[in-house]
Amino acid sequence: MSRDAGSPVTTPPAASAAATVTRPYDPAEERGILVVLPHPDDESFAAGGTLARAAAAGVKTTYLCGTYGDMGRRMGRPAFTNREALRDVRTAELKDACQVLGCDVRFMGLRDKCIEFEDPDELAGRIRDVIRRLRPSTVVTFYPGYGVHPDHDALGHATVLAVRGLPREERPRLLGVAVGGENNPRWGQEGGALGAPHVVSDIRGVYRRKVAALAAHRSQTAVLFAQWEKLWDVETLEPKPGAPEPDEQTRAWRKRLTEAESFYVIDPDARTLLE
Repeated sequence: MSRDAGSPVTTPPAASAAATVTRPYDPAEERGILVVLPHPDDESFAAGGTLARAAAAGVKTTYLCGTYGDMGRRMGRPAFTNREALRDVRTAELKDACQVLGCDVRFMGLRDKCIEFEDPDELAGRIRDVIRRLRPSTVVTFYPGYGVHPDHDALGHATVLAVRGLPREERPRLLGVAVGGENNPRWGQEGGALGAPHVVSDIRGVYRRKVAALAAHRSQTAVLFAQWEKLWDVETLEPKPGAPEPDEQTRAWRKRLTEAESFYVIDPDARTLLE
């Protein structure tokens, strides 16, 4: 059911009752991980370190990518592609990134920047079919309403519906990514703060693989790497001499890139902010 545009919801749905304290992520507890996000590079930004940790522990990891990212605004720095070729470029970049992270990749073939106009129940059915085939113990997606991008929220919502439609005994744990954490624009709204994350993945031992996966998405990330390299050495994380002090948002980005990835346990039976 779609949210009534005239009645915005500001209070997030209840988290799972089991998620009362922050727990460290432990890949030894996993049977398999399925990440469901809309774009090439979302997997690396949101969960690249966690995917790398799980793969290193022998866990089956899969990225179900909603689109080919062909409406991405960047073409490389300097530009090396164009709108007509961007789909092929980003598809190849994602395959390279997933090879770095040790995960398989599948595409849903949705239109980039148009997922919000898809039937969420139809999308949920397709995602549910993949869950049934792969039988992951954990599914990761964007927390609906905290994705910042409409595609992020729409596919996160469809993923919640996909898990909701499974018998309880077949449901995997559902983890949501709130883009920007406390810097998320919804956080400052009344009732919008999600509080402390429920699951935190320590990625310090694998952060170089996450950074390498992001670098594989060079059509989109070359600009970001150029900005980061003004502040610190991306390989050693040592600050550059004379570099300006990074602002709070930049420090938060660096933490998620190199130290920890945070997730919220989503109760699939609770209404999302898109309902």
